[in-house]
Amino acid sequence: MNVASVGHQCPECVAEGRRTQRTALTHFGGSAAGLNGYVTKALVGINVIVFLIGLAVAGNVMATQTDLHLWGGVIGPDIDNGRGVVIAPGIDSGAYYRLITAMFLHYGWIHLLLNMYALYVLGRALEAALGPIRFGALYLLCGLGGNVACYIFAPNALSAGASTAIYGLFAAYFVVLRRLGRDASSVIPVIVINLVLTFTIPGISIAGHLGGLVTGAIAGAGLAYAPRQNRTLVQSLVLGLTFIGLAAITLGMPLLR
Repeated sequence: MNVASVGHQCPECVAEGRRTQRTALTHFGGSAAGLNGYVTKALVGINVIVFLIGLAVAGNVMATQTDLHLWGGVIGPDIDNGRGVVIAPGIDSGAYYRLITAMFLHYGWIHLLLNMYALYVLGRALEAALGPIRFGALYLLCGLGGNVACYIFAPNALSAGASTAIYGLFAAYFVVLRRLGRDASSVIPVIVINLVLTFTIPGISIAGHLGGLVTGAIAGAGLAYAPRQNRTLVQSLVLGLTFIGLAAITLGMPLLR
């Protein structure tokens, strides 16, 4: 017997109860494990580790661009050394991995800290609401959508940062709050302010931020408004079709240029 807070419990009875008891789910069908924020913390950790690796490779703690950016940032054409010798392939040459790696690279400490703060605040709330798997898929899809937009509208600019995904989280958070019937008015000024900064501060990727925002709105609506019946199927279809659409656009761009 196991000693419990009141009396004793039979080990076999407890095990049987765990097997037959339904796992607690969030309002949107995700696991309640999202309350612990494991995925959010892991994403923050990965971003910080990648940033530190870049500084170590550069040998300069104040570096804003490193070799990791040349190999992992979003850019269409190949990067050469100015004398026609290719240093790193671009997306036009098949380096599609850049659409993923770019969301884990940052230009300097301030860029990193601002994005990680926003990720931690938004991520914890969304992961608790959606569950870890759905939140993880949402984050990666938003980052991908923003980077695809960078590739389409600014292919010659080397861009990177988690803000493509974070802008998508802003949109998804607004949609989730609306679906839950909560006041989402406080989110609107934050989105508006960030959009104003996007259009007024030089060097910020307008395409990346808007691409992430639109992707987050589409994916967030699919996750939040999927009918309770067949909810997981509908959510998977929305996320999957969004990914397929982004992949098709990416593969077709070199043919259109």
